Amino acid sequence: MKKGTIIIVAIVAIIAIWAVSGYNSLVNMDENVSNQWANVETQYQRRADLIPNLVNTVKGYAAHEKETLEGVIAARSQATQIKVDPTDLTPEKLAEYQKAQGQLATALGRLLAITENYPDLKANQNFLELQAQLEGTENRINVARKNFNDAAKAYNTAIRRFPKNMLAGMFGFDKRAYFEAAEGAEQAPQVQF
Repeated sequence: MKKGTIIIVAIVAIIAIWAVSGYNSLVNMDENVSNQWANVETQYQRRADLIPNLVNTVKGYAAHEKETLEGVIAARSQATQIKVDPTDLTPEKLAEYQKAQGQLATALGRLLAITENYPDLKANQNFLELQAQLEGTENRINVARKNFNDAAKAYNTAIRRFPKNMLAGMFGFDKRAYFEAAEGAEQAPQVQF
């Protein structure tokens, strides 16, 4: 074989190895983003699963707080109906999902606020345990959302950097949306005694 042919074959082999390696790394990163999204959904589902128990516990003590309890149930129902496909995670769909989850968090806040009027409820072991589990779930949600954003950032950076951006364009790797703070989150809530 001629030297020129060997050089061309070597260059083609190097480019092919780079392309396969680059493509596989983008697939791994894309799957990581989808996995992190699944973790976010798992934590939101955990919260949704705890809510009926919390509502039933409060119902026993606060039967006349029907409007607040119904609001929590309605918000939970709406939040669990919105499904987002991790492969088609647009900023609009993510914002809709976040809005429903935000409404649920607000309803839960109102539910927990009414418990101040019920000293027996605040001392009830079931209520205290459910409240602690909800608090832990909210922390888990925050961690899962942060991990999702970190994975999305790494993926989005990889598909925008040269030369992987050429592979990303050829094979349809699209940018993923991020979780953002809810509107008004920059202001601390007012606590009054």
